[in-house]
Amino acid sequence: FNKGLIKRGIEVSFLGDLVLEKQEYHRTYFQVSLGQMKTIEEKLDFIEGNFDKLDDWWHVDQLAQFVDKQLTFDLVHKRAKEYIKSDLTFARRWGYVIFMPSLVKDVKKADKIFKLFKDDEEYYVQMAEAWLISYLGIYAPEMTYEYLKGCPLKYNIAGKGIQKICDSFRVSDEWKGKFKSLREF
Repeated sequence: FNKGLIKRGIEVSFLGDLVLEKQEYHRTYFQVSLGQMKTIEEKLDFIEGNFDKLDDWWHVDQLAQFVDKQLTFDLVHKRAKEYIKSDLTFARRWGYVIFMPSLVKDVKKADKIFKLFKDDEEYYVQMAEAWLISYLGIYAPEMTYEYLKGCPLKYNIAGKGIQKICDSFRVSDEWKGKFKSLREF
């Protein structure tokens, strides 16, 4: 349905005031609006202008699928540094989720992502950080292991990241054993 609206150029801005009432309105508002925009900068500006309409984890997590193919690491990294400072919980979550799934694959840039992590009191931000750590554990296991070994994060974030790494079918048993050895007892 939404792809048809995008193809026909149907305007959905009227849904902006209704997005928090029904999830169908929320998805349509974001997917169609973003689908009709041409540049990634325009799309990220739109998301930023609608941070107040993100009040659940799935609101944030669906956004990545609408913009992922256009994202570049440098652009995302620059903006993520600002997102993670926001007063809004789900804007901060977006600062971590935006890297997944495609932008964590470049292991040469993993160190820049590690520098973004910080303790956060909000559960949904902590889970985004743990999720991103698990992706890094898949694509850059050695760097992730070294990061977690001297990890400055609270254990509830690092420990959840380790758990997610160990739950992944894309991580070898050997690496899972190494990551498990980092758990606090």
